[in-house]
Amino acid sequence: MDSIPANRRLWNRISSAYQREHDPQIGATPRLWGMYSIPDAHVQALGDVTGKRVLELGCGAGQWSRALAAEGADVVGLDLSEAQLAAAKASMGTPCYPLVQGAAEHLPFADDSFDLVFCDFGGLSWAPPHRAVPQAARVLRRGGRLVFNVASPWFETCYDEATARVTTTLHQDYFGLHTIAEGDDATSYQLTYGDWIRVLRAADLIIDDLIEPRPDPGTRNGYNETDPPDWAHHWPAEALWVTHKT
Repeated sequence: MDSIPANRRLWNRISSAYQREHDPQIGATPRLWGMYSIPDAHVQALGDVTGKRVLELGCGAGQWSRALAAEGADVVGLDLSEAQLAAAKASMGTPCYPLVQGAAEHLPFADDSFDLVFCDFGGLSWAPPHRAVPQAARVLRRGGRLVFNVASPWFETCYDEATARVTTTLHQDYFGLHTIAEGDDATSYQLTYGDWIRVLRAADLIIDDLIEPRPDPGTRNGYNETDPPDWAHHWPAEALWVTHKT
């Protein structure tokens, strides 16, 4: 299944509205993970990036890439959408970093090019993991790390299509998780915990940690409706995988 053309069209269409809604939060403070804007300082997933060669898969308007470049990382921001890359270029400031249009499942980089590949949703939510994870592993140097945040399978199985919100009832088939129709023929991807482990191990990646970020009570989900509002304080909404290449 080739989801690249439809996903590119979707993000070109929604880029302006997406950035208008979310950049005031994620653009104002560096290193925020996911739907609940959990600071990386709380979970310590990335660590010090000074002097490291870093690739962001699905950089959007460059909120993460801009912050890491300012910390002294040698960053490359990759995104499928030219509209998202235009937003990143417009907000880049100093220091500058390169932007590349491309897909996570077909990375246009040489083997052993990066010390860190990461994404917050982005490339590993919008590309087939069995294709994108081996590509990320290929461009990592030995000992390099792949760190990525995706929606938890719990979150997906509790999503009620009829009301467009996450509830306390199971609505989806856990063992049927794979592709998610996003409208306009676009597709996002989700795996069970076991399938994520198998995909990572097949790419010779060692799992160092699986962080399930837990927001404080009352923390608003910036992207989805949940019932109850503090859903993610009680059940894992996201899975933040920390791995390294053997």
